[in-house]
Amino acid sequence: MIPLVSYRDNTCDPRKCTMKKLKRYGMVRIVPSFRQVPKATLLLDPTAGVVISPADTKWVRSITALDCSWEVLEREELFGFRGRRALPFLVAANPVNFGKPFVLSSVEALAAALIILGEREQAESILAKVPFGIRFLEVNAEPLAEYAAAGDSAGVLAVQAEYL
Repeated sequence: MIPLVSYRDNTCDPRKCTMKKLKRYGMVRIVPSFRQVPKATLLLDPTAGVVISPADTKWVRSITALDCSWEVLEREELFGFRGRRALPFLVAANPVNFGKPFVLSSVEALAAALIILGEREQAESILAKVPFGIRFLEVNAEPLAEYAAAGDSAGVLAVQAEYL
């Protein structure tokens, strides 16, 4: 099981916040300050120059989702992390962004990362806590399976090219 962390800046609606829900179940640790994000984490960052792949499994100690407004986030803060990874093409199943590519909720992003890293059971466990969780797996079943079977980032990008 990979520890999950979320940097949360309280800009989203707390009633709809998937990270607050996971915290209530003891499935994620929320940090209120960006300085509290573990430096050795795999940081899910859509602006990262490297895509997540099964090869990252060797060094991952935790996965961190950025549950914040991208307009407010200081991008310079991100550059101190060696483990910044972008997710490949996936489609959102959450009610706010249903059907939109690359616009995942934090729980969808964490679950996708877990599946790509070979932790499907943990991914299913966190997705079971939100009403749209199973739908996310259904909508993205094929690409997630192919990304998880890819050897490295180049393989994940080759699979992604088939979907784009």
